[in-house]
Amino acid sequence: MEKRFVSLWFPHLITDWVLLQKPVLKATPFVLASPRHGRMIVSATSAPAAAAGIETGMVVADARVLFPQLAVFPDREGRAGRLLTELAAWCIRFTPVVALDLPDGLLLDASGCAHLWKGELPYLHDLLLRLRQMGYHVRAGMADTIGTAWAVARFRSDDPVVPPGMMDEALGPLPSAALRLPPEVLERLDKLGFYRIESFLPIPASVLRRRFGEVLPRQLSLALGYREEPLKPVRPLEPYFERLPAPEPILTATGIEIALHHLLEALCTRLAREGKGLRKAFFRGYRLDHEIVQLEIGTSRASCHGEHLFRLFDISKLAPEPGIELFELEAPVVEDLLPAQEALWNLNGGKGMREIAELLDKLTGRAGANIVHRYLPAEHYWPERSVAATDSLEDVPGTPWPVERPRPVHLLARPETIQVTAPVPDYPPMLFRYRGEVHRVSKADGPERIEQEWWLEQSAHRDYYVVEDERGARYWIFRLGHYDGPHSEWFLHGFFA
Repeated sequence: MEKRFVSLWFPHLITDWVLLQKPVLKATPFVLASPRHGRMIVSATSAPAAAAGIETGMVVADARVLFPQLAVFPDREGRAGRLLTELAAWCIRFTPVVALDLPDGLLLDASGCAHLWKGELPYLHDLLLRLRQMGYHVRAGMADTIGTAWAVARFRSDDPVVPPGMMDEALGPLPSAALRLPPEVLERLDKLGFYRIESFLPIPASVLRRRFGEVLPRQLSLALGYREEPLKPVRPLEPYFERLPAPEPILTATGIEIALHHLLEALCTRLAREGKGLRKAFFRGYRLDHEIVQLEIGTSRASCHGEHLFRLFDISKLAPEPGIELFELEAPVVEDLLPAQEALWNLNGGKGMREIAELLDKLTGRAGANIVHRYLPAEHYWPERSVAATDSLEDVPGTPWPVERPRPVHLLARPETIQVTAPVPDYPPMLFRYRGEVHRVSKADGPERIEQEWWLEQSAHRDYYVVEDERGARYWIFRLGHYDGPHSEWFLHGFFA
């Protein structure tokens, strides 16, 4: 597939944005200015100010000589970058690869996209029309190379589309500045009478290099396609990514389901072919009002089962009004699929493994990602450190679960202080107070002494007791340190079933 690039130029980017916030300034010539070397310098001009002869880089005092009624507003550093980033996110509906071209442009890799608009001219027309309806002055150029597209957008006003392979003819009549050359090179070209690119286009690169340095032949090679110019997309493409433009804006749940089925079928077919499954996926819709709506799902194990993944997406949470024109499905987290016979949590030969994993996915999809947790034993003595959380069903324990001692079904993340009354200091308590409520102990078992690992932290030992109150509720409590020690305290650490 041949490469086709689009360059978008916003000659009044920031001032157009200001007008969107303050429409009353539409007929008023105004500029934005920022301090530089003790003087206020024009950094952006509105269209009426530019028509009055005011240019960026002028001193504000000089600009007011040209137009005394000129309104001046302070500029903010980084505003252009933020505006272009927002516009780039919007342009993703026309191509997945959009890059910033600071300070006032965007670059689009439109390869293979224009046929969806039935041609390159309709593609550009729709793109420019929507941006202008948003309130921005914008021009565009389309060519085989970024350099030629950039030149056409800024220096050719008649035809924005350069046919494939016609970069020489398109660049020839344009001024030397169309090659994105530094001011000192442009000045030397003007002194020698090279006002247009066609005047030095036939000159060998070795001659140009001797007279003008490396920059001129390099920029010429980039514009003509002899060198490749990379793009850095604002949103890097994930390897597993599908997109589906809608022939008409989609408003109904049925239309959204059809689009999702289509995208999942394409993505899961590729995943299955490569022996992989997704763990996380995003389903996005680009609406006509420039908003992006999104659903996110996660799976407890790698999956390429399209019907199961489809059921995880809650279409009712996607607001389509006033209509979705582009759908995307992205899988940023992908893992290798493991053999189906692998055991899960000691199930016999893995029977029902997929069903359990899919059930967990449904639960997390409906009630939230934090409703299901899985823990593996960890090689630590203190209870709160003896388990490790994992989000994968394929992880296997490195050590067996301890079963020789009773352990509560609910272990507190942090032990909570309790007040205890004991008949003899080193005996189990007769009663304890927890969160203002008194519990009288009817049965008790213990103590079980658990020491801290000295290489992790220096701390007193714990003496644990299993106690049961008069209502039959059982608790796991411990005394920190010796009963006659200076810092002896009691804590509640867990609840039994």
